[in-house]
Amino acid sequence: MLWVLLLLAAWAVAGTACTRLCLAAVRAAAGGTDTGRDRELTLYEAAFLSGGPRRVADVTLVAMARQRRLLLAHTGWATVVDPLGRDEMERSVIGAIGPEGQSRLAPVRSTAAAAEAVRGIADGLVRAGLAVPDSARTTVASAVRRVRRAAVAVLGLGLLALLVPVPPDMPRHLVALWFALPLALTLSCLAVARIEAHPYSRWASPAGQRLLGALTRTADGTGDDRTYLTSVAVRGVHAIGEPELRAAFTHRQARG
Repeated sequence: MLWVLLLLAAWAVAGTACTRLCLAAVRAAAGGTDTGRDRELTLYEAAFLSGGPRRVADVTLVAMARQRRLLLAHTGWATVVDPLGRDEMERSVIGAIGPEGQSRLAPVRSTAAAAEAVRGIADGLVRAGLAVPDSARTTVASAVRRVRRAAVAVLGLGLLALLVPVPPDMPRHLVALWFALPLALTLSCLAVARIEAHPYSRWASPAGQRLLGALTRTADGTGDDRTYLTSVAVRGVHAIGEPELRAAFTHRQARG
């Protein structure tokens, strides 16, 4: 009976996809020691949880530019004014610019994002249970997409089963009901993921997302320098208020 083979295929597709989603959600939620869930995020930590290593590099560049220790031209070049970095991230940015003190912004951002200082920030957040470990990163979002594709596949297999010959004593609506079971499994998994794991962050764990949510409500891009930089950390370079400074990043994105 061909429809039975199609049903087995539907269950295999649905079961595999839903199992991977469950495992991904468990790994994303179980990482870390939960010791940092009630603490205040630093600027770099907020940037990492919001946008990953590249966001950390961007916030560092913006902070140094606002303090006039780094010049970011609207043409997409970075020039060092103060060669003494105040922390590891700033020293990573200065090192990425190079000994000549001037470089295109795109390679500086990429190099700074891959620096050991960023790895240290990531490791600390993972230990605190606020960031998604490397082994689980992107898997929740990708697993959700896989379950969505599985739901479509189950629906397609069910329609195909209704078109193939079936035994005379097997009503068509009963075949449809059999295929409704794996379809219900995929849809219920998507519903649970929507409630429990959404938004499907690539970087922040559920605990980290809660801290970011509280931080985002205060990051309106106005007020003191800390609030301004927090807005850039959680929203990206599009939150930069100065046209000249924003143009430097726009130029980088257009050509880098």
